[in-house]
Amino acid sequence: MFPAVLAGLGAGASLIIAIGAQNAFVLRQGLARRFVLLVVAVCAVSDIVLISIGTAGLAGVSSVAGWALPVMKWGGVCFLVVYGFLALRRALKPRGLTEAESGGAGWWPVLLTCLALTWLNPHVYLDTVVLLGSLAVTHRPYQWWFAAGAIAASCVWFPVLGYGARWLRPLFASPKAWRILDVVIALVMWGIALSLILQG
Repeated sequence: MFPAVLAGLGAGASLIIAIGAQNAFVLRQGLARRFVLLVVAVCAVSDIVLISIGTAGLAGVSSVAGWALPVMKWGGVCFLVVYGFLALRRALKPRGLTEAESGGAGWWPVLLTCLALTWLNPHVYLDTVVLLGSLAVTHRPYQWWFAAGAIAASCVWFPVLGYGARWLRPLFASPKAWRILDVVIALVMWGIALSLILQG
C-alpha cells in the first residue's frame, strides 16, 4: 500500500510540475494575487477527476476519445495560439506589480481561461487519464492508493505554486520582469500548440 502511494506521488509530481500552459497561468495569477484560490481549486479538482477516471479504467474513455480528442486537440491549438498572442500583447505594454494586482479580468474570465487551459489540452488527458491511469493498473490491488498519491501531488503542487509565487513578488515589482514572464508564457503556449499540431 505505502509503496503504491509513494509511486503515485512521484509519478504525479513528475508530470504535474513540468512547465506548461496551466502552470504558467497559475504562476501569473499567483504573482498578481488575483483569484488564486479559484485557479488553484479548478486545477486540483480537475486533476482529481481526470486521475480518478484513468484509475477506474480506460475502456470507456478510449471509446469517447475517438471523436473527442481531435476536437479537443484543435480547440486547444486555437486557444493556446490566441492566449499566446494575448500574453505577447501584455509584454509589449507591461505593468508593474501594483497595476497587475488592481487591473485585469474579473473572476468569470479567469475561471473560463483556467478551465480552457486545463480541459482543452490533450496533453492533460495523456498525462492524467492515460499515463497515470495505466501506471495505477500496474499497482493492483492498490491502484487507488497509487491514485491517492498522484492526487496528493496535484493538491500540494498547485497551492504551492499559486501562493508560493508571493516569494517572487520582489522580482516582479518592475514592468521589465512582467515583460519577460509574458514573453515566456507566449512561447510556452505556442510551443505546446506546435507540439499538438506536429503530433498529426
